[in-house]
Amino acid sequence: MAVSSHAALIGSASFEGLSDPNSGVAACLRTHSYARFAQPKSVKGTLASHALSSSRIFKFPPNFLRQLSNKARRNCSNIGVAQVVAASWSNNSPPSPSAAAATATSVDATAAASVPAASDAVALEGCVGNESLKVEEDLGDSRTSVFHSDGSVAIHAGERFGRGRVDDAITTPVVNTSAYFFKKTADLIDFKEKRAVSFEYGRYGNPTTIVAEEKISALEGAESTLIVASGMCASTMMFLALVPAGGHIVTTTDCYRKTRIFIETILPKMGITATTVDPADMNSLEVALKENKVSIFFTESPTNPFLRCVDIKLVSELCHQHGALVCIDGTFATALNQKALSLGADLVIHSATKYLGGHNDVIAGCVSGSLKLVSEIRNLHHVIGGTLNPNAAYLLIRGMKTLHLRVQQQNSSALRMAKLLEAHPKIKCVYYPGLPSHPEHNLAKRQMSGFGGVVSFEVDGDLTTTIKFIDSLKIPYIAPSFGGCESIIDQPAIMSYWDLNQTERLKYGIKDNLVRFSIGIEEFEDLKADILQGLEAI
Repeated sequence: MAVSSHAALIGSASFEGLSDPNSGVAACLRTHSYARFAQPKSVKGTLASHALSSSRIFKFPPNFLRQLSNKARRNCSNIGVAQVVAASWSNNSPPSPSAAAATATSVDATAAASVPAASDAVALEGCVGNESLKVEEDLGDSRTSVFHSDGSVAIHAGERFGRGRVDDAITTPVVNTSAYFFKKTADLIDFKEKRAVSFEYGRYGNPTTIVAEEKISALEGAESTLIVASGMCASTMMFLALVPAGGHIVTTTDCYRKTRIFIETILPKMGITATTVDPADMNSLEVALKENKVSIFFTESPTNPFLRCVDIKLVSELCHQHGALVCIDGTFATALNQKALSLGADLVIHSATKYLGGHNDVIAGCVSGSLKLVSEIRNLHHVIGGTLNPNAAYLLIRGMKTLHLRVQQQNSSALRMAKLLEAHPKIKCVYYPGLPSHPEHNLAKRQMSGFGGVVSFEVDGDLTTTIKFIDSLKIPYIAPSFGGCESIIDQPAIMSYWDLNQTERLKYGIKDNLVRFSIGIEEFEDLKADILQGLEAI
């Protein structure tokens, strides 16, 4: 039984079931209540007179004693914590020491038979020595004497001079703060001179965000992870931190368009050039590595939108021979289907908006790898910004709890959908690494445990025919993004490349009849029926 610090305002309350006002329970309850701030005698009409009524009774349930463990009794400052009797007391009339001793003797005899083992649940959270609820040091009367108005009390009561830090909540608390305070200047100096560890400013770190970072690091097998405000923030921050001015990078022909735009238009302003190779063309990669001082090879695997796969192990070996780093965008694969770092990559990036979040309700990105490399990116992030909001970090943590369930369903449904589409007469071709017809199918089988939840395909028809097919569907949303619970479908020619004419789109392989279908976690039979009726409509 955990005693809530919000159960009563108990500075001068009565307790039914406690015989000693100086007992450990009483001390704990007084310490963890708002009474800490409610007794400045100079303040009239405040908490002291409105909330702390001597008629207030704090009742304990009949089985309270049985729920006290030996550990709880040891941790509390007075064995009187176990003195549960049918009586009440007030601060103004404590029992005599002899009466308390007599009561303690009789109750201890009962406690010996009824108190559970030390391994059982602790009854009182926050008593002395119990680390479940950590409370700041007692600052005495000085903590209340500074308050001279209800306004100040309302601002600082329960917070300014110490508060509990809840460690036993099942879910991770959301820490909504922009900055963190130091108790005294000496503590700040210790922090600045690296003798102490602390948070300082919200852009530099947040307890909620750190939980999400550690979860992703564990999934990827990484030493460190940095979470930022979006996937593009993660990839651009990586380039800016690790590629020197005048440097050179290598990337692949098929990739997310906004990444390509950054590489082709923004990096050249810093003198950074790029070579583009086919995802399977290792000869061109070797030539680029020999002819240029390459800083990073960057690619998606699988790629967007044609789901090409890169031989991460081979690419890593080639690049490392020439002193180049390898960064893999594993968003389409997820850390469950592909372990890029274990295959030899130095860094792995995710748009956490997609599968990691998984509910189409958060935008986030992350980069994982060695502590050395991630720290270089983190240092730049501290300067530039792009910080993830703690509420978004919480949504990401919550989303990852069901990641394996969602990805299993999406892997299965996507493979079945790819086979269905490939066999349909109104579909010209299907792009999915789980199909034997995919150019990197054997590679995908070697380096992936599942093939992901996105299927791209070409309808047998033109732009108008493809629009008619998509508009006939009832379940998928027409929207960007992928990886969420809901199925999403789009025509890349319209969704991502509509600002280019048809000839310009074809340079990137984007045909008017190309469709990208992100499979959600709906029942496959429902999706199947919807796709078939959509194809019947054209």
